[in-house]
Amino acid sequence: MISLLLVVFGFQLLIHLVNTVGASTINELLWQIYTKLPTPQSQQAASNLSLRGEVVKLNREMTNTSAQDDFAKWAKLRRQHDKKKDEYDKNAANIQSFRTNFDRAVKLLRWLGTTGARFLLQMYFAKQPLFWLPQGWVPYQVEWLLSFPKAPLGSISVQLWWIACTSVIAMVSEAVVALWTLETGKVVMGENKGEPVKMGSGGSKEGKKEL
Repeated sequence: MISLLLVVFGFQLLIHLVNTVGASTINELLWQIYTKLPTPQSQQAASNLSLRGEVVKLNREMTNTSAQDDFAKWAKLRRQHDKKKDEYDKNAANIQSFRTNFDRAVKLLRWLGTTGARFLLQMYFAKQPLFWLPQGWVPYQVEWLLSFPKAPLGSISVQLWWIACTSVIAMVSEAVVALWTLETGKVVMGENKGEPVKMGSGGSKEGKKEL
């Protein structure tokens, strides 16, 4: 069952990478790819970008035009600006509505492809021994725990192997992050990402005593 061992390890590694990258980053990347394809939303995005440029241009011209000195020109620019702004707002609202549904669909597919698939694999191979322990190597209670929930007694179940893979990948990931942080001198993950690592002072200075 070497292939199943590797499948479980590789699958958990994929889940760890997805969780490390983050849902928002993945959603944004897939959205950027989707809007590059020949879809109605890509056309709306391009139109929205063009409308935004026109709104900014008209707003700049309207700002540079005096309403007192040249009211007719200013009023014309104002009507054009309001019209384009209304078109831009409606188009942006449609895109945002679709983006919300897009993120929900990506979230569902991500769950089905990671957590959902993991549950299915664990259920399907629940009775399948991944490998066997030497007879009498560990006490009965430990054998029962390692084969939990449905694998034959004396074997390693897929659930326990998955837990082991999860722990090893997490520890190796933390070690890599720590080494990279020490090498670069910057925080790699978390709220302080990119900031320099703050090192504590090596010792305290003793004040001089006056005689």
